[in-house]
Amino acid sequence: MKAIVCHRYGAPEALRPEDVDKPTPGDGQVLIQIRAASLNAMDWHFMKGRPPIARLFLGLRRPKLNRPGVDLAGRVEAVGAGVTQFKPGDDVFGLGRGSLAEYVCTTESRLATKPASVSFEEAAAIPVAGLTALQGVRDHGRIQPGQRVLVNGAAGGVGTFAVQVAKSFGADVTGVCSARNVELVRAIGADRVVDYNLADFTRSGERYDLIFDLVANHSFSACRRVLTPRGTMVVAGGGGSDGHAFGRRLVRMLTGALISRFTGQRMAFFVARPTQADLVTLGGLLESRKVTAVIDSRHRLSETSEAFRRLAGGHARGKIVVAAGQSGRSD
Repeated sequence: MKAIVCHRYGAPEALRPEDVDKPTPGDGQVLIQIRAASLNAMDWHFMKGRPPIARLFLGLRRPKLNRPGVDLAGRVEAVGAGVTQFKPGDDVFGLGRGSLAEYVCTTESRLATKPASVSFEEAAAIPVAGLTALQGVRDHGRIQPGQRVLVNGAAGGVGTFAVQVAKSFGADVTGVCSARNVELVRAIGADRVVDYNLADFTRSGERYDLIFDLVANHSFSACRRVLTPRGTMVVAGGGGSDGHAFGRRLVRMLTGALISRFTGQRMAFFVARPTQADLVTLGGLLESRKVTAVIDSRHRLSETSEAFRRLAGGHARGKIVVAAGQSGRSD
């Protein structure tokens, strides 16, 4: 089978399709014929080996995990012993290491049934970004109906889901993005949109119960000005992947933790956890059309380097999708 392999850290050209052995599902595993996968910022960070300290875990000279991709959607081809929830022919979406390939094995707990009304491409766009948005807004932001929520980075992969998830909870949502994305963010449900080139939301005089920050371009002290007295700021990712950015994030985390101890305002950092229950919830939101996947661009498996170059540019609107097979068709 064909799979994308990365033998060295570096530019997107380091990625290339190779012939590899088709995997066989072990106990508790599901073999999936991939119809579509999508890219996330962490895929780019792993490929670049940044921040440099991460190479202690990723591999000092070359990637230990040389098969990129996590998000997936496809059809079950075979199941291993002990699998009870899925059978061959089922359409699923979820997470599996090395999903930029024609086939991948993953555990059944990292999968959910794909709604029939949702395309493979839409379903592949959901897992990491959708889980980050859902857990950030619901669990760490403790969102309540009627609250005022600001999403900083509202046009990105996580941001487009965060705007819609917050609206599904009955929140009043403000999205922050560039001028070219204002209409997109408004179209997915934002009540108000701030063009960051024209206005600084930390100096607006508005107050928010929850700031979901995906960019990390303002200090916690600045954001406190626009938080309500018992407001929460939730931070996921943001700020680039070089050593300086890593240092800035670390200082920000320590400052936020300190301030949170002495005020009613709270700052939370988190990394999304893959849970089947939350994948099912996201599938339901997609099926009901309370949430739709915003797809920036579509690429064939043979065009994965081009897809990564677009990801590296940092200006993708929503998710970048890669369809398995040279034809690029995912359903």
